[in-house]
Amino acid sequence: MQIIATMLPDVLVIEPKVHGDPRGFFLETFQAPRYAAAGIHRPFVQDNLSRSARGVLRGLHLQNPRPQGKLVTVLRGSVRDVAVDVRLGSPTFGHHVEVLLTDENRRQLWVPRGFAHGFAVLSESADFFYKCDDLYSPENETIIAWDDPDIGIKWDVDAPVVSARDAAGVRLKDLAEVLPKYGLV
Repeated sequence: MQIIATMLPDVLVIEPKVHGDPRGFFLETFQAPRYAAAGIHRPFVQDNLSRSARGVLRGLHLQNPRPQGKLVTVLRGSVRDVAVDVRLGSPTFGHHVEVLLTDENRRQLWVPRGFAHGFAVLSESADFFYKCDDLYSPENETIIAWDDPDIGIKWDVDAPVVSARDAAGVRLKDLAEVLPKYGLV
């Protein structure tokens, strides 16, 4: 597997080694020792799978306290995946990384604790799979506005379809009391 650093420390793009032949392909989607060597060493406790139609945008989500690190991948389709540094005091606070994840490139994105996460579906539909290093905790969830102009994400989706919960997201600058602190996550 190949590890690709991003402009945000600790956010990693992982390109698994794909073994293919006329029958199809095989790849390891996770192996604890290899991922630990890359800096992803927390145990995963929950796996999630979502299916979304073209134009659906999910995010930007984070939990604090009880933050979650997420190892995300697309099993079918194509998405624009985004991680935003929301750690108060971080030198990259408010900066984001956008990565194209597809069933063809087989890339994964590691979204560490202290980062908000979201994605937009670019294909007809997409199956999005992710491993979490803590359980979902709705009482600790915060939704950041997907269209926050201070973050400036280019989702590549015209008129995104969002849930009522995501439509009510709050701008990052108005969330200081609920954000994680840099160095403490």
